[in-house]
Amino acid sequence: MKFKWREIGAGLIVPAILIAIWQIVTSNGWVNPQVLPSPVAVVKKWIEYALPLEAYDPATMSRLSWAFSGELVRDTIGSMYRVLVGFVVGAGLALPLGLAMGSSQRVYAWMNPLMQILRPIPPIAYIPLSILWFGLGNPPAIFLIAIGAFFPVLMNTIAGVRHVDGIYIRAARNLGASQTTMFVRVMLPAAVPYILSGVRIGIGTAFIVVIVSEMIAVNNGLGFRILEAREYFWSDKIIAGMISIGMLGLAIDLAMNKLNNYLLRWHRGLEN
Repeated sequence: MKFKWREIGAGLIVPAILIAIWQIVTSNGWVNPQVLPSPVAVVKKWIEYALPLEAYDPATMSRLSWAFSGELVRDTIGSMYRVLVGFVVGAGLALPLGLAMGSSQRVYAWMNPLMQILRPIPPIAYIPLSILWFGLGNPPAIFLIAIGAFFPVLMNTIAGVRHVDGIYIRAARNLGASQTTMFVRVMLPAAVPYILSGVRIGIGTAFIVVIVSEMIAVNNGLGFRILEAREYFWSDKIIAGMISIGMLGLAIDLAMNKLNNYLLRWHRGLEN
């Protein structure tokens, strides 16, 4: 635990130095505060962004509802909803297809050319079609996020299944395992580290795509709020929104890392 806190402290040194330099630059008036506000101004705007918009009225809402009525909380909930739904759709389609392509040479031969054509196309390129097909609101955003999450999960799943150590397969065959048993008990567990890596990358990509999609197709969320702040030249709110995105992304990545470590205890020989 002591080493862990020391590692966290070491990771905070560079951000602290950058914030100090930022404060010095803005305090001395070396840049226009409209272009680059000070860290203090950004923190004040972030607090304002997070606090409830209206005074508490027990006749109209509960205290919990009032506490979660701030713009930041509502925008975060909206963005996370789109990320989770889009990721579930994208990964839910990519996982079975990746397993099939990785375990069957015939399916791989059928599907790989199409996947290699579609994979280099960035999700942003689908924006005009997504609006044309789904209109405005959550559906086009979820469609774009699903595309962004689909290919990292797909490619890592294929790689995981196709790179199973041959000694495992030969041992299973020598023990008389059927093709189904070999897939379920040997190939799939051996591919789990690759699959989880794809899931981690896919969630990160989904979070990037949701910000872009919210700037175009929806009227709430962290991306929308940054675009709104740009229209009014609220640079402090823009940076506050960017920091919120970064902190949320860090929390998601740490949670995924914890989940990976827990699920791969057997792979690393860890029992606790």
